[in-house]
Amino acid sequence: MEWRATGIVLSVRRYGENAVIIEALTADYGRHAGLVRGGAGRRLSPVLQPGNHVSLRWRSRLSENLGAFEVELIHPYASDAISDREALATLDAMRALACVFLPQRTATSLFDLTELFLKLLTDTGSRRVAYAQWEIALLAELGFGLDLKKCAVTAATEGLSYVSPRSGRAVTRQAGAEYADKLLPLPPFLSEGGTIADAAEFADALVLSGYFLERWAGGALGLNALPPARERLLSIIKRQSKTP
Repeated sequence: MEWRATGIVLSVRRYGENAVIIEALTADYGRHAGLVRGGAGRRLSPVLQPGNHVSLRWRSRLSENLGAFEVELIHPYASDAISDREALATLDAMRALACVFLPQRTATSLFDLTELFLKLLTDTGSRRVAYAQWEIALLAELGFGLDLKKCAVTAATEGLSYVSPRSGRAVTRQAGAEYADKLLPLPPFLSEGGTIADAAEFADALVLSGYFLERWAGGALGLNALPPARERLLSIIKRQSKTP
């Protein structure tokens, strides 16, 4: 058995003296693991940094076996984030959620959006939008899509300010005024297609998607909380936005 694809390195763990087992995200083969011989050595270690975009060749005698990867670097996105605390935290959150929620060896529609997010790592405002959209897309891929384009009460498409935690549907400010303290904030860039988000808007977006990732998607898997990396990201953004 053999296939070739481009992928994003999600995780790396040592195996034996000089090998590693990596998980990579690919479009056609989803989250896929494989052994990389010599992966702990000086030549391959910089290539196998989580977040890097790589070319993969996977081979195995049987399709159900772990198999082995041959890996070549396409772009070192991990190094793009190394000097930016928020970018690194966002990258870590993405990897952690992908490893927890995406099934192994199942094609995913998230690959292109993941690649777009990585290309925007050094552009703070645009990166925030891309990542927020990535979490919303993750929910949809898992079967928990949100309706953020029209009001659940009036069917209006403008003035959307909240999301119902019960239905995952948007609500206008006017329609939700009486129940505002029970609704989730909907940042304008998610409902209006904005391309830049400040820290406060990004915090609202993370609270929104995090609620449904934890209670709907996580609940379906029996999880009690989101991965620590995701919680660290929210903590960083809340401090930046001075959100209580």
